[in-house]
Amino acid sequence: MRIDIITLFPEFFDGLKKHSIVGRAIDNEKVELHTHNLREWAVDSYGTVDDHPYGGGPGMVLKVDVMHAAIKAVKEKVKDFDGKVILLTPQGKVYKQKKALELAKEKNIILICGHYEGFDERIREYVDLEISVGDYVLTGGEIPAMILVDSVSRLLPGVLGDDASSHDESHSEGLLEYPQYTRPAKYDNKGVPEILLSGDHPKIDAWRKEQAIIKTQKRRPDLLKTK
Repeated sequence: MRIDIITLFPEFFDGLKKHSIVGRAIDNEKVELHTHNLREWAVDSYGTVDDHPYGGGPGMVLKVDVMHAAIKAVKEKVKDFDGKVILLTPQGKVYKQKKALELAKEKNIILICGHYEGFDERIREYVDLEISVGDYVLTGGEIPAMILVDSVSRLLPGVLGDDASSHDESHSEGLLEYPQYTRPAKYDNKGVPEILLSGDHPKIDAWRKEQAIIKTQKRRPDLLKTK
C-alpha cells in the first residue's frame, strides 16, 4: 500500500517512518509512506497557502486552489492511482475499526491534514472521505493522519508477526479484547484463571469469547447496541 500525506509539517512524520509497526512495515516494503509539503503548490513566492475568510472572522483558511493543485500533483506521482483521498477534519465521520479494515483494502490513500482555522469549503469537492478521530478539536490533521497510518498499516498482511493478532484485538469483532495473562501464574495472591492453564484450546476459545462479551458489557455497552 502507498500512503501519501499532504501537510504543512512533513517533519512531523519522521519518527513514524522509523519506529514501531509502521517503521517495520516500511522496512519490509509492505507500506510506502510519502509526505508532501503543501507549500510546494503555493502560487506566490511567499509560499502562501491560506488567507483571511470572506465575511470576516478569526484565523486563516486553507486555499482551495493550492490544495486542489496539491491533490492533482500527488495523484500524478502515483502510478495508476486507484484509492481514496481523505480529508481529516472534526466535521468528518468518527473513525472506527470497521473503517480501518475497509481502508486496509485500498491500493492507495492520500491523507489531507487541515490546519489553521479551517479550509475553504470547496476543497470538499476534491476528496472521497472526511474522517474525524473523535469529537474534539486538534491544532491540525497531523496526529489524526498518524492514527490512520498506524491503524491501517497493522492490518496489512505480513506486517504483524502473527496476522491473527489484528483479528483478536479490541474492536476487531465489535467487542473489546478478552483478558490476557502471562507469568507469573500467581502474584500478590491473584492467580491466572485455571482454564488458561488447562491446555484445552476449544474451551479456552469459548472462555475468551465469553469474557470478551462480559468485558464489553461492563466497559463499553454502547458497542453491543450497534451489533
